[in-house]
Amino acid sequence: MSDVAATVPPSGEVSGVHSVASVATPHASRYLQQLCKHFAHKRAVSFDERHGRIDFAIGICDLEVVDGALRMRLAAPNGADLAQLADVVQRHLVRFAFREELAIRWETR
Repeated sequence: MSDVAATVPPSGEVSGVHSVASVATPHASRYLQQLCKHFAHKRAVSFDERHGRIDFAIGICDLEVVDGALRMRLAAPNGADLAQLADVVQRHLVRFAFREELAIRWETR
């Protein structure tokens, strides 16, 4: 992963490209917290049981528990960084959810 911190402005907002995925799971809150706790060792992270935010060097991942699903919103300065961010978040989520098969489909905006 790139460590170009200049891609995320101090305001915490990233202009560029965005992607969203909603993953139906009864364990949405657990996975949100696991993702946030995992990345908190190296990244700026804030979270509670229903909302989370992970600031990566290449973009931002906002997490929310909504109606039995984990909603993930990614923002990055460009398509390459967005694809890398989606890959990192998805791989970790799949690893944490090894007891169930998740259907993760990213919608780029």
